[in-house]
Amino acid sequence: MEIALHIGANCTDEDRLLKSILKNGDTLAEHGINAPNPGKYRRLIRETIQNLNGAAPAENARQIMLDAILDDDTPRRLVMSNTNFICVPNRIFDNGVLYDQAEFKLRGFLQLFPEDEIDIYLALRDPATFLPDSYKRSNADSFTAFMQGREPHGVVWSDLVRRIRQIAPHATLTVWCNEDTPLIWAELVRDIAGLDRNVKITGGFDLLASIMSKEGMNRFLAYMQVHPPKTDAQKRRVIAAFLDKYALTEEVEETVDLPGLTAEDISDMSEAYEEDVARIAAMPDVTFIMP
Repeated sequence: MEIALHIGANCTDEDRLLKSILKNGDTLAEHGINAPNPGKYRRLIRETIQNLNGAAPAENARQIMLDAILDDDTPRRLVMSNTNFICVPNRIFDNGVLYDQAEFKLRGFLQLFPEDEIDIYLALRDPATFLPDSYKRSNADSFTAFMQGREPHGVVWSDLVRRIRQIAPHATLTVWCNEDTPLIWAELVRDIAGLDRNVKITGGFDLLASIMSKEGMNRFLAYMQVHPPKTDAQKRRVIAAFLDKYALTEEVEETVDLPGLTAEDISDMSEAYEEDVARIAAMPDVTFIMP
């Protein structure tokens, strides 16, 4: 069985990707795909991994998990998503390491499903916006306490990606930038769900509708009906053009406020992020989705 596991990162799509996938229940079923309600697996998997604490699960653990998660026969592909899979925001920098629990959580998951083909999905986000948003959602007493000794300038995603590749070398790993999601939303929905590009889906423009004016969205949909794009690249260009004209400023622009950091510091962090993304995109064992 294939298992798609969307692990975050925290403070990226806010479960909107999963909601778009869940809108396509009938289509998924027709293709042997099951995307259960997250209430059936998030707590169950988290507590099981924690209780095992690195120990090998019982021989029937996989089947017990599947019986609890699925209502019917085992599907060709099982889709699960939890942007807090590795940890909640408060623990992102445990021991001063970005996602220090990644190895523990992924190893535990792989032990639970040793017979299956695992596809891991991870969204990245510019540390200049990721850090203040994560800190705001944590219960840390201060930004310094939240970072646990880690310097904001030293936060890079490529280290985490390499660690994931080391702990799950036989899994596929698909990565993208959260900043690009309006342009690649439908592609992400299909990819995570395991649907071909020619399969019609519902919710392919869910995110776009939340960041574009109503007038702009109506014009965009009308344009797409008259001029349907032949490729994903063409569709992205059309989306980018309409966003450039009709994007809601309050939805696409973020005010970055990090204690002790100047505007120049934040600019340097964003520049370093772009360089880090380029490193990840160049990794041969990573599928990077870009506009």
